[in-house]
Amino acid sequence: MIEQTPQDTYDAAMDSVNLINAGNVSNMPEDEWADTVARNKEHLAIQVEKGADYFGTLDLTPLQEASE
Repeated sequence: MIEQTPQDTYDAAMDSVNLINAGNVSNMPEDEWADTVARNKEHLAIQVEKGADYFGTLDLTPLQEASE
């Protein structure tokens, strides 16, 4: 099993940030889009909880803002 580094985790979280910030560009039905956003916000909240102890100097601001 390959262990994820904090940078790998951060990059995956930024994928969620970018998806949320882009909006519903795929024009999926609103209920599906709302579910997608909710899942990604939950993912971001989990990552933000890890904090600087895990992420070091990586900027958590985009994760925090997108998870609100």
